[in-house]
Amino acid sequence: MDPFLTLLHSFSSSLSDGELSSLKFLCREKIGKRKLESVRSGGELFSILLEQQLIASHEVSFLEGLLESIKREDLVSQLKQFVEEGEVNAPDDQPDVHEKPFEVICENVGRDWKILMRKLGFSEVKMDRVVAANPFNLREQLAQSLREWQKWKGRDAKVTDLIKALRGCNMNLVADRVEQ
Repeated sequence: MDPFLTLLHSFSSSLSDGELSSLKFLCREKIGKRKLESVRSGGELFSILLEQQLIASHEVSFLEGLLESIKREDLVSQLKQFVEEGEVNAPDDQPDVHEKPFEVICENVGRDWKILMRKLGFSEVKMDRVVAANPFNLREQLAQSLREWQKWKGRDAKVTDLIKALRGCNMNLVADRVEQ
């Protein structure tokens, strides 16, 4: 699944009717009146913008301007984060000293995995991508998130950070098992 489409879908879900109306108004010069009148959701509007090549995963300036105009700085920051992270590709062949701790965490952390990932500073956008890629596999969502966190941190990814985050989430038993 395309991560950019996943991002647009999450934006669409968070738009109010008033914000959608404002976006449609702001697009009047770019999209015909008849097409705009038929738009009933953010997803439909984004589809038209994609079709007309006004937005794309590598071209977000128009979308950024729209979101700034309706004062949705939260969405602007998610968009900027997506662009920054989309360009970063950490090497996959780094030696993995985290394999055992990751295994222990995956075996012992359940539905609260997102709380742990937030403690580690992992972004909502990345978590949404991981969930979209593995919609029905909780353990795989956590495993992928931990791998993405490790890529993101690179050499700064430390087992001590994992333990500290686990303790911060009151997952002390898991933290103890990781330390062993």
